[in-house]
Amino acid sequence: MSEGAEQHHQHRDVTGGWLRPSVFGAMDGLVSNFALIAGVAGGTDNTKVIALAGIAGLAAGAFSMAGGEYVSVASQRELALAEIAVERRELERHPEAEQEELAQVFVSRGVTPELAAEVARQISANPAEALEVHAQSELGVDPHDLPSPKVAAGSSFLSFGVGAFLPLLPYLVGVTSLWVSAILSCLALFGAGALVSRVTARSWLYSGLRQLIVGVVAAGLTFGLGNLIGGSGL
Repeated sequence: MSEGAEQHHQHRDVTGGWLRPSVFGAMDGLVSNFALIAGVAGGTDNTKVIALAGIAGLAAGAFSMAGGEYVSVASQRELALAEIAVERRELERHPEAEQEELAQVFVSRGVTPELAAEVARQISANPAEALEVHAQSELGVDPHDLPSPKVAAGSSFLSFGVGAFLPLLPYLVGVTSLWVSAILSCLALFGAGALVSRVTARSWLYSGLRQLIVGVVAAGLTFGLGNLIGGSGL
């Protein structure tokens, strides 16, 4: 094999229906419940109240994230299906115009007009293939690989629950100090950020520190607010 021969490679998944909600769900669960627990702990020493707040934050956040992701992805999918249906009708009613439109797409990408016309003709001979190519070139979607609302909702629910459970865990096993929850949460924040770097172009150290700083700032501000309100006797 010559040095100039093609070397096959694989790309990481950047459009999967589970990755984005899983990552954001875990991060959001960890940061929001850590901040919530810190805020309540700043206003009271009652560990039962703190634990109850953490449980409520976990449940409310997980259901909210799942519901939000389901509606968001379902709406996105429905819009894509509606536009694909429009394209399907156009292919049925005006096949020659759609074929010319496809040829112009290839020409705009550097293909000669003669070759573009021939490629468009061959693709248009297969209606299913023509619909797929038109959808990808005009809408930027694959009719056979649309995101799943159920996958997005399930991923969000589980990942948020896992993230939100970590700062709550020490209180569930009888620990009464916020510091234990804070240390566990900080380790989880850095670890989660470092893990995300495996699917991004950032280094594990940068991603870990960025997530740690965001979480600590959020928890610190909420703790201060809780301490202020708790100290005022409200």
